Amino acid sequence: MRRMLVAVASGVVLLSCALAAHHANAVFDLGKRLTLTGTVTEWFWANPHCLLRFDVKNDSGEMMHWVAETQAPPNMTPFGWTKQSFAVGDQVTVTLEPVKNGSPLGRILQVKLPDGKTLVAGNGLSPSDGSGARP
Repeated sequence: MRRMLVAVASGVVLLSCALAAHHANAVFDLGKRLTLTGTVTEWFWANPHCLLRFDVKNDSGEMMHWVAETQAPPNMTPFGWTKQSFAVGDQVTVTLEPVKNGSPLGRILQVKLPDGKTLVAGNGLSPSDGSGARP
């Protein structure tokens, strides 16, 4: 019985560590920002994170398939983001914090839309501080 309790307790501890790690910033290169211009291939508006997939040609002319995340939809709507913010084929300029390992992944800081409007991801800011959607 004692072994079973130890095993269950260990499982709970491991699971809670994994869940906490899910929201960690350790994977992102917080001191680095990339600005990329590309074509939207998918906008996934859902919990726990919205995902923007877009294609960018690298310096060698090869197509890179980027995936960038934002927060959950309820956290994004105060900043002007919606399910219809992007359409497949839109040309966008994305500023993001890339992951440290060099993969084409990152966390969105802001996106300039084809109409010139800029959406800011928030990342801990409140819409009232002037950091929301900008013309």
